Amino acid sequence: MRITDKDTAVLVVDFQEKLIPAMNEKEELIKTSGVFLTGIKELEIPMVVTQQYTKGLGATIPEIAECIGDYKAYDKLTFSGCGTEEIYSAIKALGKKNILVCGTEAHVCVLQSAIDLKTEGYNVFLVEDCIGSRKLSDKNNAIKRAMGEGILITCCESALFELTAAAGTPHFKAISKIVK
Repeated sequence: MRITDKDTAVLVVDFQEKLIPAMNEKEELIKTSGVFLTGIKELEIPMVVTQQYTKGLGATIPEIAECIGDYKAYDKLTFSGCGTEEIYSAIKALGKKNILVCGTEAHVCVLQSAIDLKTEGYNVFLVEDCIGSRKLSDKNNAIKRAMGEGILITCCESALFELTAAAGTPHFKAISKIVK
């Protein structure tokens, strides 16, 4: 199954001020996720951004907010983004069948959101190098569980170039610069 620019949206899960410092390999997670989201913005792929209990865990970190640009951060208390009607309605309103998921924590909010989206009939892709957990074993467990649920796994560059689809276009040139 291909990821196309016409049929795809991104769910950006909980890249928050009090969560990110505790993530395993946080510098690489921030860097790669920044590349991914900058590319997504360049390709004009719609995004839904969530924040888990913003009052306690803080806002989206500046490094990620900068890559996304203007966005509304949907606050949630449920771990799954689909557990909050406002968030699920925002995803549904986009009218896309493919959802790329990035964010934290892989084994909690990311996984539960992905499973719920899959259950609702979406083609769900975890962007493996743009999801994180405090422990690598938790991230690896989340990926295994997701695969068992029929969720597909991709990575930053693979997803961006699949969305770009062809060389020699303005988007190809822009994405090539972003990923370097």
